[in-house]
Amino acid sequence: MKWSSSRKVIAVVAPIVFTLLLTLAITVLDKWTENDSRPPATPGQTSASAKDIRDLFAKLAVAPEAPMTGYSREKFPHWDPNKPEHGFGADFTQYSRCTTREVMLLRDAVGTVQLDPKTCALTVGSDGGWRDQYGVLDRKSGQLKEYKWITDPSGVDAEHIVALAEAWRSGAAGLDEDTRRRIANDAVNLEASDPTANRSKGDQDAANYLPPGTFRCGYIERYLTVKVKYGLTIDPAEQSALRTAIDDCVRQGGFR
Repeated sequence: MKWSSSRKVIAVVAPIVFTLLLTLAITVLDKWTENDSRPPATPGQTSASAKDIRDLFAKLAVAPEAPMTGYSREKFPHWDPNKPEHGFGADFTQYSRCTTREVMLLRDAVGTVQLDPKTCALTVGSDGGWRDQYGVLDRKSGQLKEYKWITDPSGVDAEHIVALAEAWRSGAAGLDEDTRRRIANDAVNLEASDPTANRSKGDQDAANYLPPGTFRCGYIERYLTVKVKYGLTIDPAEQSALRTAIDDCVRQGGFR
């Protein structure tokens, strides 16, 4: 009789205990994922298919890098007023008085960020800012640091995906100034980043630098797009690194 009563008590209590434990576990998991800034196991998927990317890659001419002779950033006039040729699209045509840097900041912002189309002043709301997606590796552990959150527009770098010096070494030295202007102001070639991530890249090409964070596959897509669009070359080391990186992105589902 006592065993029968105990079984009844367990039958009543066990579901309640299980429900409480499940609720606690879900709460803890939600809190953990809310604060977890590590990258997901797979990279953020881009809009391009694996075939699109491989087709772009196949269009690139392979050639040794040219010397830096005669290079300066002034050879790539940048921070033009926003013009349709720079490719930011119809959503940003009202900001024609603003520079490509300012329009890029608006495009890449998270939360409430506004750009005044007359004064080009940026207003950042309490939930607004910029989340770096390049990522920076910790030198000691080799692990990815937390992604930087920036709320001051002056603390955001306008990163050229194909660095201007790299463009120079890849054929831009022989292009006219207007084409170099378009390289420097092209929406595809500009991305808001953490200054630390930008400095860690410098003017390196894809053989020596690819973002360690979630932006890697998107970066590769845009790097190839810019190089093909402006007829820029890749050197053999760059070709090998890009081929490996593309294969990795395909395996991880980085392309649709």
